[in-house]
Amino acid sequence: MLKGKVALITGSTSGIGLGIARALAAQGCGVMLNGFGDAAAIERLCLELSEQHGAPVAYNRADLTHPAEIETLVADAVAQMGGLDILVNNAGIQHTAPVEEFPPEKWDAILAVNLSASFHTIHHALPHMKAKGWGRILNIASVHGLVASPNKAAYVAAKHGLVGLTKVVALETAGLGITCNAICPGWTRTELIEPQILAKAQALGVGLEAGGQALLAEKQPSRQFVSIEQIGQLAVFLCSSAAVQITGTAVPIDGGWTAQ
Repeated sequence: MLKGKVALITGSTSGIGLGIARALAAQGCGVMLNGFGDAAAIERLCLELSEQHGAPVAYNRADLTHPAEIETLVADAVAQMGGLDILVNNAGIQHTAPVEEFPPEKWDAILAVNLSASFHTIHHALPHMKAKGWGRILNIASVHGLVASPNKAAYVAAKHGLVGLTKVVALETAGLGITCNAICPGWTRTELIEPQILAKAQALGVGLEAGGQALLAEKQPSRQFVSIEQIGQLAVFLCSSAAVQITGTAVPIDGGWTAQ
């Protein structure tokens, strides 16, 4: 369905970003991966994706806290892959603490990666999409882009900001063949929430699985984690022709969390 298209996915060497990369590659889309990790493992991952799906795969290690590296990342995707049609802003980091104890440097880092980096990627990607008259921008927000939780000041502020940025870009590109949407996952079993599962398990004196279930019980009525594969398929749908009139939305995939 997406054969001939090119996607840049930030934070895609693991977790949700990698799941989206796999889902897009399965539709014939070329992908530019970005993120940190062992160089040899990432090289094997690129080869695996390319051989499995017959789509071109490249990688750029850009540090998203540096705007100059983001500009180079977008330029590299265009140069290596022959264009840029789909942008997925997925990279994110987390830190939890009460506001008065929240380290200012953690606030700055979370805002830089979870919000400002998306502005910079969109800023540099949009001219390429406008030139083609086709583009899909997916911002991986969170239910915390729609509601709040204690001890997550920076994360909630950044994700609310990302939903707002999504709406502005959607309005500015409406009617140009470009859509911009936010995907808002609930609890998803990734490396990002493992520390929270561990903390919950330790507080209750139980194992990790019981800690995970306790975490789900607080927020997610389905009592099931969202799967990375489900998020990948939602991303594919939002890139499809069926979703051409879906823009400026924040789509929850959260087991009923935000319905409460």
